[in-house]
Amino acid sequence: MKEHLLVGLDLGSSHIRVCVGQVSLTQDKRFVLHALGAVETLSAGISKGNVTSLEDTVSSISTALEQAERLIGLPLSEATVGIGGVTITTTQAKGVVGVSRSDGDIRSEDVARALEAARAYVNPANQEILHVLPRGFTVDGQHGIKDPVGMQGIRLEVDVQIVQGLSSHVRNLTKAVFRTGLDISELVYSPLAAAEAVTTSRERELGVCVLVLGAATTSLAIYEDGELLHAATLPIGSDHITSDIAIGLRISLDAAERIKRTFGHANAETVPKKGDDIDLQEYGGEQSELVPLRYISEIIEARVEEIYEKVDAELKRIDREGMLPAGIVLTGGGSKLAGMADVAKRVLRLPCALGATNLQSSMPEVVQDPSYSTAVGLVTWAFERERREEGGGSRPMKMGGGKSKTELINKIGSPIKKIFKSFIP
Repeated sequence: MKEHLLVGLDLGSSHIRVCVGQVSLTQDKRFVLHALGAVETLSAGISKGNVTSLEDTVSSISTALEQAERLIGLPLSEATVGIGGVTITTTQAKGVVGVSRSDGDIRSEDVARALEAARAYVNPANQEILHVLPRGFTVDGQHGIKDPVGMQGIRLEVDVQIVQGLSSHVRNLTKAVFRTGLDISELVYSPLAAAEAVTTSRERELGVCVLVLGAATTSLAIYEDGELLHAATLPIGSDHITSDIAIGLRISLDAAERIKRTFGHANAETVPKKGDDIDLQEYGGEQSELVPLRYISEIIEARVEEIYEKVDAELKRIDREGMLPAGIVLTGGGSKLAGMADVAKRVLRLPCALGATNLQSSMPEVVQDPSYSTAVGLVTWAFERERREEGGGSRPMKMGGGKSKTELINKIGSPIKKIFKSFIP
């Protein structure tokens, strides 16, 4: 490793956010990550994580990159890119191989072959594998092994969580990024990046659910024993709350958004029933009309409860309903709405807190904003990947779809970058 820049590019449905981090060497010869800054621009051409207009998406990404380059005064050439959307799915798989050495000594090559066997287990033609995340190894029937390299055995098994996306979705998004002239170092499933930014290793060990409340989608990543247990993206987000307010009050979406940001509260019980009214005309309504804030909060609460009920259904699918000791960590722009944590505690029956990044920065008010958690997490993800590769770690804990520097990850990483270079005009 050497001192250089790391860039995280979060492609959201409402905003595109870029975070730039710098890797520097301390006096005691340790590499540390420091966030130089982050920017956001309105997103166009992306809906629910999918590219709906290639030209609009390219234009939006270019605008965000230009702002980031002006902020730090340096050109950006490569980024770790977050990918989301309802077409991204997770699947459990198992890989089984025989140990190659006659003395039974397990090497990193054996681990690579086991992971490759797991990849081959689920690899349909219309899906692109983004991550192969080992959950645990088994050596000759001994379960619960975290790192088998150096151990003795004959049969090596690995249980993995495979994150894969629809090939057309991945290609369109990758093509849009390449069209801006930016190179892709890795594609990362967005909720995994957000979890990297807002949770600790202790929380992931105990069991935690990270909820990324976006504009058009809500993504979740559930961890247990330090490994990813389940991840999903739900096609519902904070824009649906805005739409409900617009319909309920018969006002425009812009007026509904202003009212939501100014007076919105997800927990109606905390809002007085009488006395607090607003005039819709003052916030963009066509005519003067007094509306109680309690009524607005009831509209918001109904939709927020629906979102959390869908999250609870995902927890129920994996038998973790009400059973995560570290509870729920809320992040994303939608989590800034007042009362979101209170409703989550009631509906999900788990402890809940707003997530915040602890990355050092000269712009802490921006970097610690929940809206930037995915972009910050992408930078952190890239930094951790480089540290593992520099340290020569044998276990590829997080393997993505981009190019990698170690031979081990190259053997099993999906060659997305090579495939999509052909799209560059």
